[in-house]
Amino acid sequence: MNKKQLKIGIIGCGYISSIYMENIPAYSHLSLVACADLDLERARSQAAAFNIPKACSVQELLEDPEIDLVVNLTLPQVHAEVSLQILEAGKHVYVEKPLAISLQEAKQVLEAADNKGLLVGSAPDTFLGTGIQTALQLIENGEIGIPVGASASMIIRGHEHWHPNPSFYYEKGGGPLFDMGPYYLTALIALLGPIRRLAGSARISYPERTITSEPNAGTKINVSTETHIAGTIDFAAGAIATLTTSFDAFGGSSLPPIEIYGSEGTLLVPDPNTFGGPVKLRKKDEEEFTDIPLLSAFQDNGRGIGVADMGRTILSRPNAHRANGQLAYHVLEAMHGFLESSHKGTFYEMESTCVKPASFSVTDQVFN
Repeated sequence: MNKKQLKIGIIGCGYISSIYMENIPAYSHLSLVACADLDLERARSQAAAFNIPKACSVQELLEDPEIDLVVNLTLPQVHAEVSLQILEAGKHVYVEKPLAISLQEAKQVLEAADNKGLLVGSAPDTFLGTGIQTALQLIENGEIGIPVGASASMIIRGHEHWHPNPSFYYEKGGGPLFDMGPYYLTALIALLGPIRRLAGSARISYPERTITSEPNAGTKINVSTETHIAGTIDFAAGAIATLTTSFDAFGGSSLPPIEIYGSEGTLLVPDPNTFGGPVKLRKKDEEEFTDIPLLSAFQDNGRGIGVADMGRTILSRPNAHRANGQLAYHVLEAMHGFLESSHKGTFYEMESTCVKPASFSVTDQVFN
């Protein structure tokens, strides 16, 4: 593409849109020109708050010939539907996690993009932040030797104690695995490569929940998706990991988000739902963990790094963007695989794979 700047539109002007609207204009090769929502007043309010030139209907945004890439921030249940509309309009799409609810829908999105010669990107892009990238550099530099194992845990109370409308989190497509699993699985794949097979156990611990947050305090929720999932992952490169995601720990948890175990040491990786640190390393001949300085070039960029990286690929760079559709599909299949394994009582053999995302170099131009 013989352009210096990519024109960006956003569909979906809910809560998460603010961080994208704040961060995207910070990249010189991106220009945020329009936003749309089914609630036009909400789109107008966000446009005014973030100096976006145009607030409009979804259809008007899709028909705008200036827009090259659309960021899809709609509800997960319609991620695939809206992404297909964006692709049909001839525009690249970057979608919030997950890529889709079902594998069939996700395949349709990727096939439509291939047929039209367009790109698909997907959140999360937190693995591109300084925390995960610092950990990745340590692994690639051999600081922990050969990675042989890992553990990851996202164990919390359910969202009914703080979220104003938590019902979705207990429906199909919700739960701790689909809500937070993409952050942990994407980080693990970025650090250790694609998954070969996995096994899982999953249950609905409490068939009914009571909302304790306002404005719906006292309302009962019928739970229709698993709320405690524990799994084992075999990576293609040989490492074995465990992953637990849960909304059932009413007393909380003290487990670290991610640990990587290698032949020469152990690495503590920060919360993959954040972009920062801390990162800690303990070599096999050391008594304590040491704080590792973070890669300053990639600190505090926040959500939108994935869009910026994708934009550089579209404009000028031959290598694939990192938060891409194949990675997102691999993560989605893994999440479905845990549940299928639990239901069938067998290992789930992954059908998809992906390329381990390249680490950033000091000369990378994504942020210029």
